[in-house]
Amino acid sequence: MGNACSGNELPAEEGGAATQETAVKTSGTPPPASPKPSAPKEPEVERERSVEFPQIKSTHSLVAKYVTKDVWNQLAAIETATCGFTLAKAIACAVEFDNQHCGIYAGDWDSYRQFSLVFDPIIMEYHGISAEAKHTSDLDVDKVVGDIEPAVPVHSTRIRVGRNIDGFGLSPGITKKQRLDIEKLMMSALSKLSGDLAGKYYPLDNMDEKDRKQLVDDHFLFVSGDPNLQVAGMERDWPEGRGIFHNEAKTFMVWVNKEDQMRIISMQKGGDVKEVFARLAKGIKEVEASIKAESGKEFAFDERYGYIHSCPTNIGTGMRASVHVDLPGWAAEGLEALKSRCEELSLQPRGTRGESGGQTGVTYDISNKHRLGYSEVQLVQVMIDGVNTLYQEDLELQKKHNMNKDDDDQNDHEQKDSEPKESENEEKPAE
Repeated sequence: MGNACSGNELPAEEGGAATQETAVKTSGTPPPASPKPSAPKEPEVERERSVEFPQIKSTHSLVAKYVTKDVWNQLAAIETATCGFTLAKAIACAVEFDNQHCGIYAGDWDSYRQFSLVFDPIIMEYHGISAEAKHTSDLDVDKVVGDIEPAVPVHSTRIRVGRNIDGFGLSPGITKKQRLDIEKLMMSALSKLSGDLAGKYYPLDNMDEKDRKQLVDDHFLFVSGDPNLQVAGMERDWPEGRGIFHNEAKTFMVWVNKEDQMRIISMQKGGDVKEVFARLAKGIKEVEASIKAESGKEFAFDERYGYIHSCPTNIGTGMRASVHVDLPGWAAEGLEALKSRCEELSLQPRGTRGESGGQTGVTYDISNKHRLGYSEVQLVQVMIDGVNTLYQEDLELQKKHNMNKDDDDQNDHEQKDSEPKESENEEKPAE
């Protein structure tokens, strides 16, 4: 699976307005006085934008299905108020690449409203919700029943959500000034966290080499170079305005201005999902409270679509709750069989190197499949129950494939202890 959603081109506040000449040098005496000229137009206004219906290379994508010529003619000339985003920018990945499934990004909250003729049917089909659906958020860890059984060979657990602040553009459309304002706000807000959440912010721009090496060793550093995110407009002005915060224990982390304004992550070794979830819920609450105290702003939340994200595949909870777990029986049975079973359990299997990093050995990353239409508590419960079920089935599959204790010991030896990690490969949206 690769990237899902897409936008391109620079928003109105970017693209070199500061370098435009606004006066003409002359020799000799000054010219006669004349009426004061109007201010130069912003580059976005000056740049000619084609409204010709685009050739969508991802012919089997949801964009190809719902961006018809009639819809295009209705929406192509619209620019959003927050950052001048257009439908052409939103669908740039579906136009540029032939491998997209969804194929669209939002450049701001306005995009979901003003291009609703496209976003609404894509969201309903992708998430399987009705037009009347309402999203419910619930982060009450006390409602989670049970946990992953102690016998299940879980290496690590991590749960992440995305968040964006109301009033600013999303990553595909955010202006340079907005991005820098977000970073400034987040640096101040995160510095106010206390107790087990207290930590340090590391800006990507002009990062100290010692800090960079440590973040690489911890698998915390995100980097540029993803073709989909580049076409979507997410890597403009890299690495300015981006950074990483983590607490002292390295169990709580916030990415700033990557695919969303924030990725808030809780993680630790072992399979205590409820502890990881409790820390995440606490962190989300305290980060938003700190942001509101600093700026008066809150996270962007829609009663239908939940927490707003740049990629419509992430809207709703924006949550991915996952464990790295050994499943040697399922490994012997085959990846396609595991994928099929996970689909039945509303789970998603990946290799431990992330979505595009491949699979080695018998350790799998197992997470919830859904984002929208379910609460956070429900998704965590689905992951816990599903992993327990997969493990019980794995024991039977080990018998089926005549696997014994020596095989298990060898598998354990071959698997590097799976530290809780967060790398750019793990955070790509579904196509």
